[in-house]
Amino acid sequence: MSLPDAREQRASIRFNHVFPVFLSGEDFGEIEAVARNISSGGMLIETPSLPPLGSEVCVRFRVPDSDASLVARAEVKNHYVFNFHEGGGLRWARGVGVRFLEFLSDTGDTHLDLGQQLTNQKTRMRTLH
Repeated sequence: MSLPDAREQRASIRFNHVFPVFLSGEDFGEIEAVARNISSGGMLIETPSLPPLGSEVCVRFRVPDSDASLVARAEVKNHYVFNFHEGGGLRWARGVGVRFLEFLSDTGDTHLDLGQQLTNQKTRMRTLH
């Protein structure tokens, strides 16, 4: 009996890149957060509060290593807790995984292609370890 392939099965390339975002929703207003990775389909956001699963949020951010700004309408798909060691002690943070539903530029234009934006930036983005 063979084991299932453990390789990543994502539909789009995910870039590990840390950058600031603003997360907003009807239940909590707007909060500053940190994106930990991004793909054309969604992103992982470290945030002090967790919007409910299935809720709709807006994520405002600059495309990494670019002057372009985007606002994405997104659905909260997952909640995460991160455990890590830092400064001689155990730390933790929490976050959400969101799936992008629609993209708008900061000027309100629709039909932006984040996948193309990320592909164009791929050579300039640094992977964090």
